[in-house]
Amino acid sequence: MLSFLPAPVIGVIASILLALNTLFWCLLLYIPGLLKLIVPHQGFRVLCTRTIIWISESWVACNTGWMRLTQNTKWEVEGADKLKRESWYMVLANHQSWVDIFAMQRVFNHRAPFLKFFLKQQLIWVPVIGPAWWFLDFPFMKRHSREYLIKHPEKRGEDLRSTRRACQKFRYTPVSVMNFAEGTRFTPEKHKSQKSPYQYLLPPKAGGVSFVLDAMGDAMEELVDVTIAYPAGAPTFKDFICGRVSSVKVHIDIVTIPEHLKGRDYASDAEHRRNVKEWIKSIWTEKDRKMARMMAE
Repeated sequence: MLSFLPAPVIGVIASILLALNTLFWCLLLYIPGLLKLIVPHQGFRVLCTRTIIWISESWVACNTGWMRLTQNTKWEVEGADKLKRESWYMVLANHQSWVDIFAMQRVFNHRAPFLKFFLKQQLIWVPVIGPAWWFLDFPFMKRHSREYLIKHPEKRGEDLRSTRRACQKFRYTPVSVMNFAEGTRFTPEKHKSQKSPYQYLLPPKAGGVSFVLDAMGDAMEELVDVTIAYPAGAPTFKDFICGRVSSVKVHIDIVTIPEHLKGRDYASDAEHRRNVKEWIKSIWTEKDRKMARMMAE
């Protein structure tokens, strides 16, 4: 453990370890990624996908290694024993910090299928890791504003079509499709401006969840409800890399996805839209209660 060192020194060491770890595993991942792209055989591509996932899980495991070396964070995880390796999951979590992703990867690694989440299309150009996300079949989404869609109505439904194309690739190997339903990180300012009815959460958006339910609801039976709490306050990435996060709490619940919410068109079916929103709201109400307990303990 290097936690006795000054925070800036820890930050430098952790940053170097994170960079080297990411560079090594990403470059290794490019090999099966390019083979998957070149060889047009479905069985071979599935094998390449499994190899890519193994490499990605090794990256996460090494990240956990340098965290243990440089940090003295107390981790309290409840419910991870409910996860299964060979399942198709939809994963919902509250969002407070970039640290959430590292926390979830650490908790899910080798317990559940590798986490995949929707990314903005521009992120594919991020050096080194952008192509790695693409090889991992992360869905890249191009969001259009309401004003743009008014001018270009032919673009309506493009997000759903992109989701369906991405989800088709998920059918061959178990996957955990991740969604931060709040759509943005929680801050007191956003909480106030959005007039959130919750104490610790922003109002959830149901669109992303409904897209996945529409595209591959028949393959998914369970939703993994993840609640993340930082009793000392939501940390910045700098706090995290410098070892200043004293405690992380993660609570996991497995929720059965109602059959009547699967395979229906969220955009055109008003009743279905209302049902999905009510279901997500009920999950969020209970999540807020859990957050209150986790912050108080």
